Formats: sequence, C-alpha cells, structure tokens
Amino acid sequence: MQPPDLCATRCAICNTEGNAVELYPANFVMEALHPIFFSARRVPDRIHYRIVKCSICGLVRSDPVADSRILGQLYAQSTFDYGDEVDNLKLTYGYYLSKLNKYDVQKRTLLEIGCGNGFFLEEGLKQGYVNVVGVEPSADAVARANSKVRSQIICDMMRPGLFGKGQFDVICMFQVLDHIADPAGLLAECYHVLKPGGLILCLNHNIEAISARLLRNRSPIVDIEHTFLYSPDTMRHLFSSSGFKVLRIHPVINIYSPHYMVRLLPLPRTFKGILLKLLKKRIFQKIKLLAPLGNLNLVARKPQ
Repeated sequence: MQPPDLCATRCAICNTEGNAVELYPANFVMEALHPIFFSARRVPDRIHYRIVKCSICGLVRSDPVADSRILGQLYAQSTFDYGDEVDNLKLTYGYYLSKLNKYDVQKRTLLEIGCGNGFFLEEGLKQGYVNVVGVEPSADAVARANSKVRSQIICDMMRPGLFGKGQFDVICMFQVLDHIADPAGLLAECYHVLKPGGLILCLNHNIEAISARLLRNRSPIVDIEHTFLYSPDTMRHLFSSSGFKVLRIHPVINIYSPHYMVRLLPLPRTFKGILLKLLKKRIFQKIKLLAPLGNLNLVARKPQ
C-alpha cells in the first residue's frame, strides 16, 4: 500500500473544520500507516496523528488523518493478537451487558459492531439473547471465531445497507467509537437499525480520565488508530444530537491481567520487555486485577 495523502477532519459535534487548538503535534512518518499499527490492543508505541481540541465543544480529534477508504483497508488487513485477554474482556463487557437488565432490555436480537473474533457474541448467547450478529472488518479476527458464532459475523465495516430498519433490540460497541472517522454517520445508521425503545451500549476511552491527564501524549489512548477521543460531556452531546436519549454515562472498572497492565505503562523498552517476559509465567497468568483505567461506559435509548 502506498502512503496516502492525509485529509482534514471536522468536529463530529460542531461539524466545523479547523477551529481547534493543537494539543500534540504529529510524530509519525507516512509509512506508519500499515496494518500492523491498526491491529487491536498492540503494545502502545506512542505513534499518533496531530491531536487537536475543538474550540467550541471541546471534542478531541486527530487532524488530518488518512481517508476512510485507506482506513478500511488497514482494518481489513489487521490481525487478531489479543487472544490471551479474551477471558478478561468477556468478564468486563459481560458485566456491563448484564446491567442493561435494569432498563427492561428486550433480548431477541443483539448486534456488536467491531466484534473481533466474536467472544462477546458468545457472552450474549450465554446471557439469553436469542439472535446475535457481529460486524468486523478484520478477516483474521473473523477466521479465529468459534464455530458457534462465526456464521453470525459479517466481515465488513458497519455501513448503510447491511441491515434493515428496526432490526435490533441492542447494539454494542466496545473500544470502537474512537476509531470511527464519521461517528455521526455511524450513530445515524445505528439509530436506523435499532428498534424503537432499543438500547445502545458503548464503552470507550475517556480523554478526561486522570491517567490521560497525567500521561498526556504518553497515554496509550493517544494513538494513530484513534480519530476521536471523547469525554463524558462530548459523548453525551454526540449521542443526544444523533437522536438518542442518554440514560447513563459512568466510569468503567476493567478486569486485566498483570501482563496486559504492564503493556500499557510507558516504561523503558528494555525493562518493560524483561517484566513482560516474567509476567508470562503461569503463576502470574491466573491473577486478575480490577482497575479504573480511564474508560467510560454509555447507555442510551432510541425513543419509542
């Protein structure tokens, strides 16, 4: 793939181009636009576009970025490299899915956008959802799916025409919205395929978390994969302007292994390598850590 030209981005809330202050200058070469850097949950490498903050609403975004066609190719060619963390992710995401019961959720149909190898679809079935469907651009991730759910995964980007109007009771996105170049367009499509009264469950990074404020551009969330970075306020504005009624926004408690926790830390490379090798030992692999590491969770409803 030839290194592409970069395209200016607009604020997803205000729809303005420019009109932003620079937080961090770009620190990558064009050759970094490679599938290896767009594979989920890789070891943080601090490579990122120019990062700016909207002067009107405060939404943080990358500007400029590769166009959506190139991004689609990069995600399609990305690899599934986080199999060791699937059990912990299933526990975390499954916990927040179970919390939808308090909103009288209907459990006929569930869609997950960016479903990886489908591990959360398995959790959805376990929690009583009758039909589960996933959309995932990475061919490698889909190929690694359990045969129980593989046929329910569409290898594609979420886009108009994939599903009919009012098809789903619940739509879930976990660490996906940050990656989307047109979040308003994605939410419009979610609104279209969600049934009236249906719920959307979204978990993603919080740019205003203590860890992000302390680490600044050394934070693992400041990354070339992330087109937008949200705060509770900008998440609320984005979903409300897309027609959803926001029911709750709150911090997330993640379940991680010690190995994955160390992967996220901005430590010297040699020391980090030694520590990661040590934490691969079986005695450490059984340990589970609960930590509020800078994610936020949103639940919203499509009005009746």
